[in-house]
Amino acid sequence: MDGYNLVWSEEFNYAGQPDTLFWNHEHGFVRNEEFQWYQPANAVCGEGVLTIHGRKEQIKNPLYRSDLGSNWRNREYANYTASSIKTDGKKEFLYGRFEVRARIPVADGAWPAIWTLGSSMEWPSNGEIDIMEYYRIDNIPHILANAAWGTERRYNAKWNSKAIPFSHFLEKDARWADKFHVWRMDWDEEAICLYLDDELLNEIPLSETQNGSLGDFRNPFKQSHYILLNLAIGGMHGGIPDDSAFPVKYEVDYVRVYQKKQ
Repeated sequence: MDGYNLVWSEEFNYAGQPDTLFWNHEHGFVRNEEFQWYQPANAVCGEGVLTIHGRKEQIKNPLYRSDLGSNWRNREYANYTASSIKTDGKKEFLYGRFEVRARIPVADGAWPAIWTLGSSMEWPSNGEIDIMEYYRIDNIPHILANAAWGTERRYNAKWNSKAIPFSHFLEKDARWADKFHVWRMDWDEEAICLYLDDELLNEIPLSETQNGSLGDFRNPFKQSHYILLNLAIGGMHGGIPDDSAFPVKYEVDYVRVYQKKQ
């Protein structure tokens, strides 16, 4: 690729669990009031792809406490399972071209994502980049390309978000969901540009992404970020799952990171 060197790639050309040299797993109920229990067993590599399986199955929550009352984390059972993997503490990058080739599930309730988080500070002052999210907004499927950073209130993010109706992509190709597609981020000192199959979805100038006082007024997109791949089910954005569509699969062919030649 002209002007770029490949600095890291994960091709998933092996069998079994994702390589622990690169990937950590998230466990249990993690965020966004999601329905799934994250567990390593649902992420399997084979035939050159990582497959994250979303399953309708009941799992007992070992952390459940009957004396704590009911909330989304303190549920006795999860009724769905999936996986979330991240390069936190193993592979982190400041700027570059990130490419992920994937085939995503589009059933009701599925919420696949490709994203990054900054390696220092609390969310959202660490900075979040959503290279890809898919979920329903007012019951209409959308593909999203976003970034978030810190404000003056804890856990309250400032967002630059673009949500493109899924129909936009189906109009180009009625069989879009059956195929693999390439999501790309070009990130440098000036901007974050997010693409799908070379179509620019969102351009976020870094001149606008300054944290509030909780984030020391720093720019969280001028620090290293790590990569996350996950399949959520339900929760704040996933919506009500279509159980007849389960199990669902989120397949990732590769993750590649390029940086500009010096």
